[in-house]
Amino acid sequence: MIKAVFFLSGQDVIGFSVKGHADQAEHGQDIVCAAVSSAVYMAANTVTDAFKAEADIEVDDGLFTLKLKKPDESSVNVLKGLKLHIEALQEQYPSYIDKTTEVMKC
Repeated sequence: MIKAVFFLSGQDVIGFSVKGHADQAEHGQDIVCAAVSSAVYMAANTVTDAFKAEADIEVDDGLFTLKLKKPDESSVNVLKGLKLHIEALQEQYPSYIDKTTEVMKC
């Protein structure tokens, strides 16, 4: 199962951690994993490369964590969009994605 945790400061999404594998199908055929991975990389690349926001990032097999160092409106909105996308995927594939939020003190 994929475990997605979104880090909040007030109503702002300031980071996320996505861990695990969906195991919905064989490696290379798993559409749930592909959808989540694609969304995570698109959000991270938009925030860090397009908007040049500074972030702490950790990437490993089955793990992607990003926390904004100085949240700005554009980056927060991209991460909010990622959260909405993951929630929609969770509704479609509830057996493969678990999503929670965690309030951060910033």
